[in-house]
Amino acid sequence: MGQMITVGEGLDGYLAAPAGFTDGGEEERAEIRGALIVVHEVWGLVDHTKDVADRFAAEGYLALAPDLLAKEGPNPELVAELQEKLNDPATRSAAQPKLREAMAPLRAPGFAEKTLASLRSAFDYLLEIPAVANRVGITGFCFGGTYSFSLAVHEPRLKAAVPFYGHADFDVEQLRAISCPVLAFYGDKDEGLVSKLPELEASMQEAGVDFKAVVYPGAGHAFFNDTNKRTYRQDASVDSWAKTLEFLETNLS
Repeated sequence: MGQMITVGEGLDGYLAAPAGFTDGGEEERAEIRGALIVVHEVWGLVDHTKDVADRFAAEGYLALAPDLLAKEGPNPELVAELQEKLNDPATRSAAQPKLREAMAPLRAPGFAEKTLASLRSAFDYLLEIPAVANRVGITGFCFGGTYSFSLAVHEPRLKAAVPFYGHADFDVEQLRAISCPVLAFYGDKDEGLVSKLPELEASMQEAGVDFKAVVYPGAGHAFFNDTNKRTYRQDASVDSWAKTLEFLETNLS
C-alpha cells in the first residue's frame, strides 16, 4: 500500500495513502480524513511500523512513518537479533547489556533536538499537501510515544496526539504549549510509566491540556506490537485501536 520517500533534508520515511489518493489538489480533499505521523518504537522503522501506517491508510488517513534512527540510531540488524534474544529467558540476561550499548546513540548530546527537527520536517511535508487541509496528528509507540508528546509540546499547529506508552518529561509551563487534545495509552504492568501517571495527569490539568489516559489491566509495555509474542495483548490492542480511530475521527476529520 505504501512506499519509501524522502522529505526535508534527507529524511527517509514510509508513506501510506488511502486507495486511489493522489496529491492533486483540492479535488482530493474529501478522499482523506487527515494526515498522521506514525513514529516507530526504539527498534527503528521495522515492518510492524509500516503495517501500522498501512492500517491507518486503510481507514482513510495519509500516514507517514519517518525513519528517525536511520542515521544516528542503533544498527537495525543487531537490534533485531538482540530483540529476539530478549524474548528468550535463556538468553535475556546476556542480551541486555549488549542492547544498552547498542542504544547508546539515543543518549548522545543533541540527539533529541535532531530527532525533533526530523519530526518537524515530516510534519511540514504533510501540512503542505493541499488535501490534508491542516489536519495533521501524530501517534507513536515507546520511543515514538515519547516523541509524540515532544512534538505536541513544540508544534502548536498539531491537531491531535496519541502516544502509546511514552515518557512525557515536561514541567507544567512546557505542557502549557500543547494546543491539541492528547489521548495516551498504557499497560498497568508498565510500572515505570504508570507510577508517574498521576503526576502527569495533575500537570496536564494544571496546564489546561485536554488529556486523557487509558490504562489496561494485565498489559505491559509494547502491548500493541503484535509481532512481539512476549508483550502483545490482543484485548488492549483492539480496544486502543478503536479508541484511537474514534479520537482521530473527532479531531482530524
